[in-house]
Amino acid sequence: MDKKQHWENVFANKKQNEVSWYEALPKTSIDLFESQNISKDSHVIDVGSGDSYFIDYLVNNGYKNVYALDISKNALDRLKERLGNKADQVNFIVSDILDLKITIQFDYWHDRAVFHFLTNMNDVAKYIAIANDSIAANGKLVIGTFAETGPMKCSGLGIKQYSKESLEKVFSGNFQKINCVNETHVTPFNTNQNFTFCSFKRPNHEKISI
Repeated sequence: MDKKQHWENVFANKKQNEVSWYEALPKTSIDLFESQNISKDSHVIDVGSGDSYFIDYLVNNGYKNVYALDISKNALDRLKERLGNKADQVNFIVSDILDLKITIQFDYWHDRAVFHFLTNMNDVAKYIAIANDSIAANGKLVIGTFAETGPMKCSGLGIKQYSKESLEKVFSGNFQKINCVNETHVTPFNTNQNFTFCSFKRPNHEKISI
């Protein structure tokens, strides 16, 4: 089964609170976002959005250029259904992040738990190149991954764990670190998952090759 089919099956067969990453309130993501004073007309993308409530937060707080990207159409369909009429305020993109082709420059790029699925260094380099191409000068990049004390797998798939230092190092060639925090996520099954979140700034328009 390829990865797209894997995620289509997950979102077709599991309820919202039957997956470990469910958050009724994505507090860490919201706190990091609010600390950056992002204007309402900024272009904001949630990479691997699924049916995340981070999108609800953005829409309910008047952000006008919101993009939800996920490899799974089923995931985004669930998000659309929950948002109802407010779904018209969101741009939905069904794509693997490594296949993203878009001319928009984003002011804020948020990724909770997609990047850590990239266990091949070529894929890591491609992701960074795509982010570098797609984020505006002085734009912000937020990456959340499983920490070194977090799980080794998610949804049956292997991941790569990151500390604050290792996550900073992998992005340091193209982005300047703003800050890093640790989070303990309590799953719907009352288990703990340790996360590392780092915020970065893209300082210029230089591009790297993929």
